[in-house]
Amino acid sequence: MILVTGATGHFGKAAIQFLLKNGVKPENIKALIRDEEKAATLKEQGITLVKGDYSDYDALLKAFAGVDKLLFVSGSEIDKRGPQQLAVVKAAKEAGVPYILYTSFERATEDGSSAVAFVAGSHLETENAIKASGLAYTIFRNNLYTDFIPMFIGEKVLETGVYWPSGNGRLAAALREEMAEAAANVLTSEGHEGKEYFISGDENVSFSDVASIIGKASGKEIAFYTPSQEEYKATLAGAGVPAEYINLFAGFAEAIRAGEFETKQHDLSKLLGRKATTVETFLKKQYAS
Repeated sequence: MILVTGATGHFGKAAIQFLLKNGVKPENIKALIRDEEKAATLKEQGITLVKGDYSDYDALLKAFAGVDKLLFVSGSEIDKRGPQQLAVVKAAKEAGVPYILYTSFERATEDGSSAVAFVAGSHLETENAIKASGLAYTIFRNNLYTDFIPMFIGEKVLETGVYWPSGNGRLAAALREEMAEAAANVLTSEGHEGKEYFISGDENVSFSDVASIIGKASGKEIAFYTPSQEEYKATLAGAGVPAEYINLFAGFAEAIRAGEFETKQHDLSKLLGRKATTVETFLKKQYAS
């Protein structure tokens, strides 16, 4: 029995579809959900639905009963993620789950100095808890989603250009759906216990590269302007962007500038059995004229 947490989210839902595609029978998949309405399609497919969330320890224990493999999709509530995820690990061990695949986070530094330490910290804490639990595990060090690049640069990029304080920093972004496919492949094959995989695209790209790619795809001149953190935050504040989003976006931009998401290790294509979709291919589809 395979249980997928966050089963109505983008990653969890996609992983379930790839498990089915890989030949796992619906009756051998459990989906941990919070909202039954959002899980209607999963129910129609014959997936067993179990209600609960990371803050309900008793529900986790009940959900994990009889589970052989747990796809532990990291929580979305950043401010609560640390204690919630430790509870998941504890419940998995208590329930006798023998194996966990955890979707963690790519990073270059682990000393708390990163501009996105507020995100990375809980992932590191969870990884350490999994390793200390004695359970078999696989860690996915997920790079940033290629899907998020349009959100970072804004919907008016064709008119205003790329305005993003990432400097010359590069990242090896990858599609969320292909990360989920790789997770399903690991869950349905052998030899992954005790391994940490760098779930990144094959190429490191900068946002100057992003501007160039969009320019070629759209047939327009797309400038890349990388302001200071202070200017960027002031600009977003002047546009009415809430402070929490300003700090989040600025933090990721600074982390990219500092090289937190640049890597020489690229395991995604290996796990897919084909070349992962490049940032260029994704952006050309998004901005083709």
